[in-house]
Amino acid sequence: MDIFRFIQEIKTHLQLSFDEVDRWFEKKRRTLDHQPSNGGWTVRQILEHIYLTNFYLLILIEKGAKKALRNYSTPDLAVEIRNYVFDREKFEEVGEYGAFEWIRPEHMEPKGEMELHEIRSLISMQYHQCLIYLDRMKNGEGLLCRTTMTVNGLGKINVYEYIYFLSLHAKRHLTQMKNNESELNTP
Repeated sequence: MDIFRFIQEIKTHLQLSFDEVDRWFEKKRRTLDHQPSNGGWTVRQILEHIYLTNFYLLILIEKGAKKALRNYSTPDLAVEIRNYVFDREKFEEVGEYGAFEWIRPEHMEPKGEMELHEIRSLISMQYHQCLIYLDRMKNGEGLLCRTTMTVNGLGKINVYEYIYFLSLHAKRHLTQMKNNESELNTP
């Protein structure tokens, strides 16, 4: 795997995911507040959940990026880049709504205490944070720090993979929001 191509792929995925998430803020109130028949979250709640999940993932990404950049002076980077293998199949499931059971922590559940414009602004800032981390780690440094990700049994993943995970998580919920809207518009 060419790490530089992978970094560009992550940037592209982030842009597409975040642009699509942003369009949901323009939906009519009726769509945003529709309670699906399965008792799931409304679009408004899903958007808040995306923000909350990003918030906590970005704490881990920041710590990982700092550690990776501290380790940059080690001669291991060239070896890591040369030996890097990305398990795309395992990651892609993260972006598929309903592909596996996902038990989220309580602190990532929407509380309904935030205004929609505030959530939108914060998600936009989170997108830019991800781009900043990718730019800071443009030489492959993100490979030098791994942290355990329990979701879908991913195990130890590097900082780039955490950022990709964040983008895939948003994609997962885009499907959920489309399902809500489809249900609302089905007579």
